[in-house]
Amino acid sequence: MLSLTRAIPFPLQETFYRGLTGSLKYVGAALQLVIRLPEVFAGPGASLLLCDAVAGTGVTRLLLVTDAMLVKLGLVEPIVQRLRERGVVVTVYDGVQPDPQVEQCEAALALLKQHSCKAVLAVGGGSAMDCAKIVAARATNDKPVWDMTGFFKVAHAPLPIYCIPTTAGTGSEVSVGAVVSDPVQQKKLPVIDHKLVPRMAALDGRLMTGLPRAGTAATGMDALTHAVEAYLSRIAIPESDQYALEAVSLIMRHLPRVMENGADEESRQMMAWAAYRAGLAMNRAGLGYVHGIAHNFGAHYHTPHGWANAIVLPWVLEYSKPECTSRLADLARASGLHTGGERDADLADKFIAHVRAMKLNFGIPEGLKDLREEDIPGIAEAALHEAHLSYAVPRYMDQATCEALIRKMLV
Repeated sequence: MLSLTRAIPFPLQETFYRGLTGSLKYVGAALQLVIRLPEVFAGPGASLLLCDAVAGTGVTRLLLVTDAMLVKLGLVEPIVQRLRERGVVVTVYDGVQPDPQVEQCEAALALLKQHSCKAVLAVGGGSAMDCAKIVAARATNDKPVWDMTGFFKVAHAPLPIYCIPTTAGTGSEVSVGAVVSDPVQQKKLPVIDHKLVPRMAALDGRLMTGLPRAGTAATGMDALTHAVEAYLSRIAIPESDQYALEAVSLIMRHLPRVMENGADEESRQMMAWAAYRAGLAMNRAGLGYVHGIAHNFGAHYHTPHGWANAIVLPWVLEYSKPECTSRLADLARASGLHTGGERDADLADKFIAHVRAMKLNFGIPEGLKDLREEDIPGIAEAALHEAHLSYAVPRYMDQATCEALIRKMLV
Protein backbone atom coordinates (compact mmCIF):
# COMPACT_ATOMS: atom_id res chain seq x y z
CA MET A 1 0.00 0.00 0.00
CA LEU A 2 1.38 3.41 -0.96
CA SER A 3 0.70 6.89 0.37
CA LEU A 4 2.21 9.67 -1.72
CA THR A 5 2.07 13.45 -1.69
CA ARG A 6 4.12 16.15 -3.43
CA ALA A 7 3.70 19.21 -5.66
CA ILE A 8 4.33 19.99 -9.31
CA PRO A 9 4.92 23.32 -11.10
CA PHE A 10 2.45 24.91 -13.50
CA PRO A 11 3.71 27.56 -15.99
CA LEU A 12 2.18 31.02 -15.92
CA GLN A 13 2.67 34.36 -17.56
CA GLU A 14 3.17 36.92 -14.79
CA THR A 15 0.61 39.33 -16.22
CA PHE A 16 -1.93 36.50 -16.38
CA TYR A 17 -1.30 35.70 -12.74
CA ARG A 18 -2.14 39.11 -11.27
CA GLY A 19 -4.84 38.76 -8.68
CA LEU A 20 -4.45 34.98 -8.47
CA THR A 21 -3.90 33.54 -5.01
CA GLY A 22 -1.47 30.65 -4.84
CA SER A 23 2.10 29.64 -4.20
CA LEU A 24 4.48 31.16 -6.74
CA LYS A 25 8.12 30.51 -7.44
CA TYR A 26 10.58 31.34 -10.19
CA VAL A 27 12.26 28.48 -12.04
CA GLY A 28 14.95 30.21 -14.04
CA ALA A 29 13.15 33.10 -15.69
CA ALA A 30 9.78 31.38 -15.67
CA LEU A 31 7.12 32.13 -13.11
CA GLN A 32 5.41 28.97 -11.92
CA LEU A 33 2.48 28.17 -9.68
CA VAL A 34 3.20 25.20 -7.45
CA ILE A 35 0.21 22.86 -7.44
CA ARG A 36 -0.35 20.74 -4.37
CA LEU A 37 -0.98 17.13 -5.26
CA PRO A 38 -3.41 14.92 -3.37
CA GLU A 39 -2.25 12.43 -0.80
CA VAL A 40 -2.66 9.14 -2.66
CA PHE A 41 -3.52 5.72 -1.27
CA ALA A 42 -2.82 2.99 -3.82
CA GLY A 43 -3.57 -0.73 -3.83
CA PRO A 44 -6.42 -3.14 -3.05
CA GLY A 45 -8.44 -1.74 -0.17
CA ALA A 46 -7.05 1.79 -0.59
CA SER A 47 -10.59 3.20 -0.69
CA LEU A 48 -11.20 2.14 2.92
CA LEU A 49 -7.87 3.60 4.04
CA LEU A 50 -8.92 6.89 2.50
CA CYS A 51 -12.13 6.75 4.55
CA ASP A 52 -10.07 6.35 7.72
CA ALA A 53 -7.85 9.27 6.71
CA VAL A 54 -10.83 11.52 5.94
CA ALA A 55 -12.33 10.79 9.35
CA GLY A 56 -8.94 11.52 10.88
CA THR A 57 -9.02 15.08 9.50
CA GLY A 58 -11.98 15.89 11.74
CA VAL A 59 -14.67 15.89 9.05
CA THR A 60 -17.99 14.95 10.69
CA ARG A 61 -20.54 15.65 7.94
CA LEU A 62 -19.81 14.71 4.34
CA LEU A 63 -21.61 14.64 0.99
CA LEU A 64 -20.83 11.56 -1.10
CA VAL A 65 -21.35 12.20 -4.82
CA THR A 66 -21.88 9.16 -7.03
CA ASP A 67 -24.28 7.58 -9.52
CA ALA A 68 -27.22 5.26 -9.02
CA MET A 69 -25.59 2.30 -10.81
CA LEU A 70 -22.63 2.21 -8.41
CA VAL A 71 -25.05 2.27 -5.50
CA LYS A 72 -27.03 -0.57 -7.07
CA LEU A 73 -23.84 -2.60 -7.65
CA GLY A 74 -22.96 -2.30 -3.98
CA LEU A 75 -19.67 -0.44 -4.47
CA VAL A 76 -20.75 2.57 -2.41
CA GLU A 77 -22.11 0.83 0.69
CA PRO A 78 -18.75 -0.38 2.14
CA ILE A 79 -17.40 3.15 1.83
CA VAL A 80 -20.44 4.68 3.52
CA GLN A 81 -20.30 2.05 6.25
CA ARG A 82 -16.60 2.62 6.92
CA LEU A 83 -17.10 6.38 7.21
CA ARG A 84 -20.06 5.96 9.56
CA GLU A 85 -18.05 3.54 11.71
CA ARG A 86 -15.46 6.32 12.00
CA GLY A 87 -18.07 8.84 13.16
CA VAL A 88 -18.76 10.63 9.87
CA VAL A 89 -22.39 11.47 9.00
CA VAL A 90 -22.71 10.68 5.27
CA THR A 91 -25.33 12.09 2.90
CA VAL A 92 -25.41 10.39 -0.51
CA TYR A 93 -26.24 12.15 -3.77
CA ASP A 94 -26.54 9.50 -6.49
CA GLY A 95 -27.99 11.57 -9.33
CA VAL A 96 -24.82 12.00 -11.38
CA GLN A 97 -25.28 11.14 -15.05
CA PRO A 98 -22.65 10.60 -17.75
CA ASP A 99 -21.56 13.98 -19.08
CA PRO A 100 -22.83 15.74 -15.90
CA GLN A 101 -24.92 18.85 -16.26
CA VAL A 102 -25.14 22.02 -14.22
CA GLU A 103 -28.55 21.09 -12.80
CA GLN A 104 -27.12 17.91 -11.23
CA CYS A 105 -24.41 19.96 -9.53
CA GLU A 106 -27.05 22.34 -8.22
CA ALA A 107 -29.19 19.46 -6.92
CA ALA A 108 -26.17 18.01 -5.10
CA LEU A 109 -25.33 21.45 -3.72
CA ALA A 110 -28.85 21.83 -2.31
CA LEU A 111 -28.47 18.48 -0.54
CA LEU A 112 -25.08 19.52 0.84
CA LYS A 113 -26.54 22.70 2.30
CA GLN A 114 -29.61 20.92 3.67
CA HIS A 115 -27.43 18.51 5.65
CA SER A 116 -24.69 21.02 6.56
CA CYS A 117 -21.95 18.94 4.93
CA LYS A 118 -18.43 20.30 5.27
CA ALA A 119 -16.59 18.10 2.75
CA VAL A 120 -17.29 16.28 -0.52
CA LEU A 121 -16.27 12.74 -1.49
CA ALA A 122 -16.62 11.56 -5.10
CA VAL A 123 -17.02 7.84 -5.74
CA GLY A 124 -17.18 7.05 -9.44
CA GLY A 125 -15.71 8.01 -12.76
CA GLY A 126 -14.89 11.42 -14.15
CA SER A 127 -18.52 12.52 -14.10
CA ALA A 128 -18.84 12.01 -10.35
CA MET A 129 -15.47 13.62 -9.64
CA ASP A 130 -16.15 16.65 -11.84
CA CYS A 131 -19.60 17.11 -10.29
CA ALA A 132 -18.12 16.85 -6.78
CA LYS A 133 -15.49 19.48 -7.57
CA ILE A 134 -18.09 21.91 -8.86
CA VAL A 135 -20.30 21.33 -5.80
CA ALA A 136 -17.38 21.94 -3.44
CA ALA A 137 -16.50 25.15 -5.28
CA ARG A 138 -20.10 26.38 -5.44
CA ALA A 139 -20.46 25.81 -1.69
CA THR A 140 -17.87 28.49 -0.94
CA ASN A 141 -18.27 30.77 -3.96
CA ASP A 142 -21.58 32.57 -4.34
CA LYS A 143 -21.61 32.64 -8.13
CA PRO A 144 -22.90 30.29 -10.84
CA VAL A 145 -20.76 27.81 -12.72
CA TRP A 146 -20.78 30.11 -15.75
CA ASP A 147 -18.87 32.74 -13.74
CA MET A 148 -16.23 30.20 -12.71
CA THR A 149 -15.71 28.89 -16.23
CA GLY A 150 -12.20 29.43 -17.53
CA PHE A 151 -8.90 29.76 -15.73
CA PHE A 152 -8.42 30.63 -12.05
CA LYS A 153 -11.90 32.02 -11.36
CA VAL A 154 -12.57 30.03 -8.19
CA ALA A 155 -11.99 32.94 -5.82
CA HIS A 156 -12.38 31.08 -2.53
CA ALA A 157 -11.00 27.66 -1.69
CA PRO A 158 -13.67 24.96 -2.12
CA LEU A 159 -14.75 22.61 0.62
CA PRO A 160 -12.30 19.71 1.06
CA ILE A 161 -12.54 17.35 -1.92
CA TYR A 162 -11.75 13.62 -1.76
CA CYS A 163 -11.89 11.17 -4.68
CA ILE A 164 -12.25 7.42 -5.07
CA PRO A 165 -12.20 6.78 -8.84
CA THR A 166 -13.95 3.63 -10.04
CA THR A 167 -12.62 3.96 -13.59
CA ALA A 168 -9.06 4.33 -14.88
CA GLY A 169 -9.22 7.19 -17.32
CA THR A 170 -10.10 10.76 -16.48
CA GLY A 171 -7.32 11.60 -14.05
CA SER A 172 -9.77 13.94 -12.32
CA GLU A 173 -8.53 12.63 -8.98
CA VAL A 174 -5.36 14.68 -9.54
CA SER A 175 -6.34 17.31 -12.10
CA VAL A 176 -6.85 21.04 -11.71
CA GLY A 177 -10.08 20.98 -13.70
CA ALA A 178 -13.72 19.99 -13.80
CA VAL A 179 -15.99 20.01 -16.84
CA VAL A 180 -19.79 20.08 -16.81
CA SER A 181 -22.35 20.71 -19.54
CA ASP A 182 -24.96 23.35 -20.17
CA PRO A 183 -27.50 21.44 -22.31
CA VAL A 184 -29.49 24.57 -23.15
CA GLN A 185 -26.60 26.31 -24.87
CA GLN A 186 -24.87 23.06 -25.89
CA LYS A 187 -21.65 24.14 -24.25
CA LYS A 188 -19.05 22.49 -22.07
CA LEU A 189 -18.10 24.56 -19.05
CA PRO A 190 -14.49 23.86 -18.03
CA VAL A 191 -13.56 25.22 -14.61
CA ILE A 192 -9.76 25.20 -14.29
CA ASP A 193 -8.15 26.16 -11.00
CA HIS A 194 -5.39 24.72 -8.82
CA LYS A 195 -7.78 24.92 -5.87
CA LEU A 196 -9.81 22.04 -7.37
CA VAL A 197 -7.07 19.47 -6.82
CA PRO A 198 -8.50 16.96 -4.31
CA ARG A 199 -7.02 16.64 -0.82
CA MET A 200 -6.79 12.84 -1.04
CA ALA A 201 -7.42 10.12 -3.62
CA ALA A 202 -7.56 6.32 -3.52
CA LEU A 203 -6.35 4.24 -6.47
CA ASP A 204 -8.09 0.97 -5.72
CA GLY A 205 -8.01 -1.36 -8.73
CA ARG A 206 -10.27 -3.81 -6.92
CA LEU A 207 -13.19 -1.37 -7.38
CA MET A 208 -12.67 -1.46 -11.15
CA THR A 209 -12.80 -5.21 -11.79
CA GLY A 210 -16.51 -5.12 -12.63
CA LEU A 211 -16.31 -2.22 -15.09
CA PRO A 212 -18.00 -3.26 -18.39
CA ARG A 213 -15.92 -3.68 -21.52
CA ALA A 214 -17.19 -0.54 -23.24
CA GLY A 215 -16.50 1.59 -20.17
CA THR A 216 -13.06 0.05 -19.78
CA ALA A 217 -12.21 0.87 -23.39
CA ALA A 218 -13.50 4.45 -23.26
CA THR A 219 -11.82 5.36 -19.99
CA GLY A 220 -8.56 3.66 -20.95
CA MET A 221 -8.43 5.55 -24.23
CA ASP A 222 -9.19 8.75 -22.30
CA ALA A 223 -6.09 8.18 -20.15
CA LEU A 224 -4.04 7.42 -23.26
CA THR A 225 -5.21 10.66 -24.87
CA HIS A 226 -4.18 12.67 -21.80
CA ALA A 227 -0.69 11.19 -21.87
CA VAL A 228 -0.26 11.56 -25.64
CA GLU A 229 -1.49 15.15 -25.86
CA ALA A 230 0.63 16.15 -22.86
CA TYR A 231 3.73 14.58 -24.44
CA LEU A 232 3.10 16.40 -27.75
CA SER A 233 2.50 19.75 -26.05
CA ARG A 234 4.92 22.56 -26.82
CA ILE A 235 5.20 23.36 -23.10
CA ALA A 236 6.07 19.81 -22.02
CA ILE A 237 9.04 19.53 -19.64
CA PRO A 238 11.11 16.51 -18.57
CA GLU A 239 8.86 15.87 -15.55
CA SER A 240 5.66 15.80 -17.60
CA ASP A 241 7.42 13.71 -20.25
CA GLN A 242 8.32 11.13 -17.63
CA TYR A 243 4.72 10.91 -16.44
CA ALA A 244 3.37 10.72 -19.99
CA LEU A 245 5.75 8.03 -21.22
CA GLU A 246 5.20 5.94 -18.12
CA ALA A 247 1.43 6.20 -18.58
CA VAL A 248 1.61 5.25 -22.27
CA SER A 249 3.82 2.26 -21.51
CA LEU A 250 1.45 1.00 -18.80
CA ILE A 251 -1.69 1.55 -20.87
CA MET A 252 -0.33 -0.25 -23.92
CA ARG A 253 0.54 -3.26 -21.76
CA HIS A 254 -2.41 -3.40 -19.39
CA LEU A 255 -5.43 -2.00 -21.26
CA PRO A 256 -5.57 -4.98 -23.66
CA ARG A 257 -5.30 -7.28 -20.65
CA VAL A 258 -8.26 -5.78 -18.80
CA MET A 259 -10.24 -5.72 -22.04
CA GLU A 260 -9.59 -9.45 -22.30
CA ASN A 261 -10.15 -10.17 -18.61
CA GLY A 262 -11.89 -7.49 -16.59
CA ALA A 263 -11.22 -9.36 -13.35
CA ASP A 264 -7.42 -9.03 -13.73
CA GLU A 265 -6.86 -7.09 -10.51
CA GLU A 266 -3.15 -6.50 -11.10
CA SER A 267 -3.74 -4.93 -14.51
CA ARG A 268 -6.68 -2.94 -13.16
CA GLN A 269 -4.34 -1.52 -10.52
CA MET A 270 -1.74 -0.68 -13.14
CA MET A 271 -4.40 1.08 -15.23
CA ALA A 272 -5.43 3.12 -12.18
CA TRP A 273 -1.81 4.13 -11.74
CA ALA A 274 -1.48 4.93 -15.47
CA ALA A 275 -4.54 7.18 -15.40
CA TYR A 276 -3.11 9.02 -12.40
CA ARG A 277 0.27 9.51 -14.10
CA ALA A 278 -1.46 10.69 -17.27
CA GLY A 279 -3.35 13.20 -15.12
CA LEU A 280 -0.06 14.50 -13.73
CA ALA A 281 1.27 14.96 -17.26
CA MET A 282 -1.94 16.70 -18.32
CA ASN A 283 -1.79 19.06 -15.33
CA ARG A 284 1.68 20.20 -16.29
CA ALA A 285 1.68 20.23 -20.09
CA GLY A 286 -1.98 20.59 -21.04
CA LEU A 287 -4.01 18.92 -23.76
CA GLY A 288 -4.79 19.62 -27.42
CA TYR A 289 -7.19 19.49 -30.34
CA VAL A 290 -8.40 15.99 -29.49
CA HIS A 291 -9.99 17.30 -26.31
CA GLY A 292 -11.20 20.48 -27.96
CA ILE A 293 -13.16 18.48 -30.54
CA ALA A 294 -14.22 15.70 -28.16
CA HIS A 295 -15.58 18.17 -25.62
CA ASN A 296 -17.81 19.63 -28.30
CA PHE A 297 -18.99 16.22 -29.47
CA GLY A 298 -20.07 15.76 -25.87
CA ALA A 299 -21.77 19.15 -25.72
CA HIS A 300 -23.73 18.53 -28.94
CA TYR A 301 -24.47 14.82 -28.78
CA HIS A 302 -23.68 13.72 -25.19
CA THR A 303 -20.98 11.43 -26.57
CA PRO A 304 -19.13 9.78 -23.65
CA HIS A 305 -15.90 11.71 -23.28
CA GLY A 306 -13.44 8.81 -23.52
CA TRP A 307 -15.30 7.39 -26.51
CA ALA A 308 -15.13 10.77 -28.25
CA ASN A 309 -11.40 11.09 -27.51
CA ALA A 310 -10.75 7.64 -28.97
CA ILE A 311 -12.58 8.51 -32.18
CA VAL A 312 -10.76 11.83 -32.63
CA LEU A 313 -7.24 10.84 -31.51
CA PRO A 314 -5.87 9.12 -34.66
CA TRP A 315 -7.18 11.86 -36.93
CA VAL A 316 -5.51 14.64 -34.93
CA LEU A 317 -2.27 12.67 -34.67
CA GLU A 318 -2.15 12.31 -38.47
CA TYR A 319 -2.62 16.07 -38.84
CA SER A 320 -0.04 16.91 -36.15
CA LYS A 321 2.61 14.44 -37.35
CA PRO A 322 4.70 16.84 -39.52
CA GLU A 323 5.48 18.96 -36.45
CA CYS A 324 6.00 16.19 -33.89
CA THR A 325 7.40 13.17 -35.73
CA SER A 326 10.21 12.53 -33.27
CA ARG A 327 7.86 12.76 -30.31
CA LEU A 328 5.43 10.30 -31.89
CA ALA A 329 8.40 8.01 -32.43
CA ASP A 330 9.16 8.27 -28.69
CA LEU A 331 5.60 7.20 -27.96
CA ALA A 332 6.02 4.23 -30.29
CA ARG A 333 9.13 3.18 -28.37
CA ALA A 334 7.33 3.54 -25.04
CA SER A 335 4.57 1.34 -26.49
CA GLY A 336 7.04 -1.41 -27.38
CA LEU A 337 6.49 -0.98 -31.13
CA HIS A 338 10.12 -0.52 -32.16
CA THR A 339 12.10 -3.42 -33.57
CA GLY A 340 15.37 -1.56 -34.11
CA GLY A 341 16.65 0.52 -36.99
CA GLU A 342 13.35 2.23 -37.92
CA ARG A 343 13.33 5.89 -38.87
CA ASP A 344 11.35 8.25 -36.65
CA ALA A 345 8.86 8.78 -39.47
CA ASP A 346 8.20 5.05 -39.68
CA LEU A 347 7.77 4.77 -35.90
CA ALA A 348 5.39 7.74 -35.89
CA ASP A 349 3.24 6.04 -38.52
CA LYS A 350 3.44 2.79 -36.59
CA PHE A 351 2.21 4.47 -33.38
CA ILE A 352 -0.75 6.14 -35.10
CA ALA A 353 -1.69 2.89 -36.83
CA HIS A 354 -1.46 1.04 -33.52
CA VAL A 355 -3.75 3.53 -31.77
CA ARG A 356 -6.28 3.23 -34.59
CA ALA A 357 -6.15 -0.58 -34.63
CA MET A 358 -6.39 -0.79 -30.85
CA LYS A 359 -9.50 1.33 -30.53
CA LEU A 360 -11.16 -0.47 -33.47
CA ASN A 361 -10.38 -3.77 -31.76
CA PHE A 362 -12.09 -2.42 -28.65
CA GLY A 363 -15.24 -1.68 -30.65
CA ILE A 364 -14.77 2.08 -30.98
CA PRO A 365 -15.51 3.19 -34.56
CA GLU A 366 -13.60 5.46 -36.94
CA GLY A 367 -16.35 8.06 -36.97
CA LEU A 368 -19.23 9.42 -34.93
CA LYS A 369 -22.64 8.26 -36.10
CA ASP A 370 -24.39 11.24 -34.43
CA LEU A 371 -22.24 13.81 -36.22
CA ARG A 372 -24.22 16.06 -38.58
CA GLU A 373 -22.75 18.09 -41.43
CA GLU A 374 -24.64 21.22 -40.41
CA ASP A 375 -23.08 21.13 -36.92
CA ILE A 376 -19.47 20.91 -38.10
CA PRO A 377 -18.74 24.68 -38.45
CA GLY A 378 -19.96 25.36 -34.92
CA ILE A 379 -18.09 22.40 -33.45
CA ALA A 380 -14.90 23.46 -35.21
CA GLU A 381 -15.22 27.06 -34.07
CA ALA A 382 -15.77 26.04 -30.43
CA ALA A 383 -12.95 23.48 -30.55
CA LEU A 384 -10.51 26.02 -31.94
CA HIS A 385 -11.56 28.57 -29.32
CA GLU A 386 -10.89 26.08 -26.53
CA ALA A 387 -7.61 24.86 -27.97
CA HIS A 388 -6.14 28.22 -28.90
CA LEU A 389 -7.09 29.70 -25.54
CA SER A 390 -5.86 26.78 -23.46
CA TYR A 391 -3.43 24.42 -25.20
CA ALA A 392 0.09 24.55 -26.68
CA VAL A 393 -0.68 22.23 -29.60
CA PRO A 394 2.19 21.00 -31.82
CA ARG A 395 0.61 22.13 -35.08
CA TYR A 396 -2.10 24.78 -35.32
CA MET A 397 -5.09 24.66 -37.65
CA ASP A 398 -7.57 27.23 -38.91
CA GLN A 399 -11.35 26.99 -39.22
CA ALA A 400 -11.40 25.40 -42.67
CA THR A 401 -8.75 22.85 -41.72
CA CYS A 402 -10.57 21.91 -38.53
CA GLU A 403 -13.86 21.53 -40.37
CA ALA A 404 -12.20 19.27 -42.94
CA LEU A 405 -10.67 17.13 -40.20
CA ILE A 406 -14.00 16.74 -38.38
CA ARG A 407 -15.72 15.96 -41.68
CA LYS A 408 -13.56 12.82 -41.91
CA MET A 409 -15.48 11.52 -38.89
CA LEU A 410 -18.86 11.60 -40.62
CA VAL A 411 -20.32 8.10 -40.87
